[in-house]
Amino acid sequence: MIMALRLFFIKIILGDVLMMAMFFAQRVILGKTTFKDVPAALQKGCAEILIDSGLPELVPAEFGGTEGTEG
Repeated sequence: MIMALRLFFIKIILGDVLMMAMFFAQRVILGKTTFKDVPAALQKGCAEILIDSGLPELVPAEFGGTEGTEG
């Protein structure tokens, strides 16, 4: 029972992290937040969302994007 509760709470927390990464990705897309202002714990997830959305130019190269590169 305790293990089931632990797994349930972990799933909720991970879901919340994904939702926050999506929130910050949307703010970056709208220009309300720059990628460098995204909290460090959410930058990897936010970068994945932006790249999957076809916007690698908003993501720094260190996270797999093309921001700041010539091309």
